[in-house]
Amino acid sequence: MIDYSIYLKSKKIFMRKILMSLFFIAVSTMAIAQKFKDETGDLSVLSGAKEVNIEYNYSKLTLLKDEIPEAEYIKNRKADLEAKRTGEGDIWVRKWEAAKTTIWQLKFEELLVKTATQDLGISFKENAAKAKYTLIVDVVWIYPGYDVMIKKQEAKVTTVLKIVETANKNKVLYSVRAENAPGDQWGNNFSNESRIGEGFAKTAKSFGKLLKKALK
Repeated sequence: MIDYSIYLKSKKIFMRKILMSLFFIAVSTMAIAQKFKDETGDLSVLSGAKEVNIEYNYSKLTLLKDEIPEAEYIKNRKADLEAKRTGEGDIWVRKWEAAKTTIWQLKFEELLVKTATQDLGISFKENAAKAKYTLIVDVVWIYPGYDVMIKKQEAKVTTVLKIVETANKNKVLYSVRAENAPGDQWGNNFSNESRIGEGFAKTAKSFGKLLKKALK
């Protein structure tokens, strides 16, 4: 005769182990997903700095695995949405452009506040024209990912981060390529723009760690 209390207890323990394993796999993946390459210069140039200007550049942006230029991606995406419902494509274009300033850049700066500003006292701000140094964020590649309930793929964001002199932005003092910053959230996230924003947040968090290592 089966002792169902023992069976249920064993099943519960088994499921808990599976969930914990999945959790640690996810954490491990997130930990190694952000890669830095082609590092040149020295971040110690910011030693003693209290304020750094930020500029964002999307002129080199490509998307998806085929590295489609942003203008072509927008054109194709708009056409697809318009074919399904008139007016939806135009709304999406406005949402896409607005996401740069209202989600992606704000996420990036929010995480810099939590790392560089909080721990090092360096404030990163847009339009800080009097700052001696500028951080240029060249956004070079984005994979939006997807979320269709039972099947999902995180977004990925690749940027080149450069420290230059504000008065002479051709003088690059430091540069690093931040590859495939993962963008995802717990649970479901059906917004491409929101997932991408998490990739910007991850980039800033990882860059903040580089700063702390160089300046502390």
